[in-house]
Amino acid sequence: MKTGEIAELQKQHLMPTYAPSLALVEGSGTSVWDAEGNEYLDFVSGIAVTNIGHCHPRMVKAVQDQAETLVHVSNLYYNDRQPLLAKALAEHSGLPGAKCFFCNSGAEANEGLIKLARLWGSEKGKYEIITMRQSFHGRTLATLTATGQEKIQTGFGPLPEGFSYANFNELQSVEDAITPKTAAVLVEALQGEGGVIPAEPEFLLGLRKLCDEKGILLLCDEVQCGMGRTGKWFGFQNYDVQPDAFSLAKGLGNGFPIGAIVSGSMLSDVFQPGHHATTFGGSPLACAVALSVIEVIDEEELLANTMMMGACFVEGLCEIAMKHKKWISGVRGLGLLLGVVLDVPAAALQKKLQEKGMLALATAGNILRLLPPLNVSQEEIDQALKLIAEACEELHDEMAAQSPNPCQCGMGE
Repeated sequence: MKTGEIAELQKQHLMPTYAPSLALVEGSGTSVWDAEGNEYLDFVSGIAVTNIGHCHPRMVKAVQDQAETLVHVSNLYYNDRQPLLAKALAEHSGLPGAKCFFCNSGAEANEGLIKLARLWGSEKGKYEIITMRQSFHGRTLATLTATGQEKIQTGFGPLPEGFSYANFNELQSVEDAITPKTAAVLVEALQGEGGVIPAEPEFLLGLRKLCDEKGILLLCDEVQCGMGRTGKWFGFQNYDVQPDAFSLAKGLGNGFPIGAIVSGSMLSDVFQPGHHATTFGGSPLACAVALSVIEVIDEEELLANTMMMGACFVEGLCEIAMKHKKWISGVRGLGLLLGVVLDVPAAALQKKLQEKGMLALATAGNILRLLPPLNVSQEEIDQALKLIAEACEELHDEMAAQSPNPCQCGMGE
């Protein structure tokens, strides 16, 4: 089918929760192809999901081998893949006494974190969770309430009780929100959906100290930052901070649905039989795929590549930003989770890049988010920088033409 046929079929049979612009039908490495055969440089990566690229041979083989062996059994029975994956995540987390719970998505993982914190705090009368404004934690009723964005919550009231909000990177704001009923603080090491805003070191370090002093939990949402995206296995590791538990999904399965909670020793045995469950979480197939992802990141040294390619990408993006400093404020992020900060809406630049054969993502209104796979090459970074530079030049000229008076449009040389 061609794009028009696919779009019409979707319009007839799918709820209109998205507004797609392309019909992507094939992928390999850093490239995807649409239904007409057009190739695109994919710097969205399924929104930080395909961290080892599309159809990595190691992952494909893991799917094939496990699908021929055992796809699913209930969690009423052991399967050999699940404890191996838990062991690998525990070792990479650095959390003493770490244990895992597996589910199917980031929202489920965060929902599980919330339940874990409430169960831990129940005997103490603690159940409230503090999250950050402009955060994003999911679309279930609990996680959209945890998400500190009113636009995500509108129309879904009454929202569950037990959530309050503080300002990201403002420690005093968090301290002011703590009450005798506070069980935990839930935070991202880098707010992706909120505008690609990294935590300041003193903020996360201060949160750890504050939580210890107040006897509450520090929980990290690693759904977007985790699995090497920031140049460390997990975003909090950039700050030498250990949470009491954290959530994972997205890059853990490189596109195969899997989520996880990883907890330290204080929370590792809080869930007991009957407290929490899942039908599909931790299936042999999902765990086999996730194990292959970890092996690829380790064996191909993708954390080092992420840091190296991220630094090169930032350097090139900063050069572009300086050339257009009248309407590009700068570049921010960690590793290969980067944002170009614009003084104009980012949608126009995203569209122009797509027309040139590159996929990027507009977020928070004025941020162009860039998420290449962790095994991106120098040549692909250079290609992306060339396309971004061309798109920025064209957008600059178009904006200047629309407002000939430089004082009005900010486009003066």
